[in-house]
Amino acid sequence: MINLKETVLSFDELEAIRLIDNENLEQTKVAGKMKISQSTLSRLLKTGRKKLANALVNGKAIKIKGGDFKMVQPRGRGIGLKQGRMSGGRGLGGGLAAGPGGICKCPKCGYEEPQIRGQPCMNKKCPKCQSLMIRG
Repeated sequence: MINLKETVLSFDELEAIRLIDNENLEQTKVAGKMKISQSTLSRLLKTGRKKLANALVNGKAIKIKGGDFKMVQPRGRGIGLKQGRMSGGRGLGGGLAAGPGGICKCPKCGYEEPQIRGQPCMNKKCPKCQSLMIRG
């Protein structure tokens, strides 16, 4: 992938696409969850989908970046904290910091394991199928 051209997708574009296309949520709910207007959500979806299509059709690597994010110690089920251009917004993963405990789950094969504090589930690979895990 070193020699591939890159398409850069912002965290906000990724989160909009994830919630609409992967989680099948309605745009009104997603806009509320992301604390943005529906018109902003629509623009994020349009630009994010266009970037993904360009990368897939033209064989480009997809780089996800944007914004300065600060992880905070959650108290119970936290909502995350994003620093930078939209202070008070949602961080990586849409502010889904679930606090201590819980499980990491593979969305592909269903494998589960306890979540280890300080090791986000999204940084782990499933030992059975090598897919990235999610917080279950």
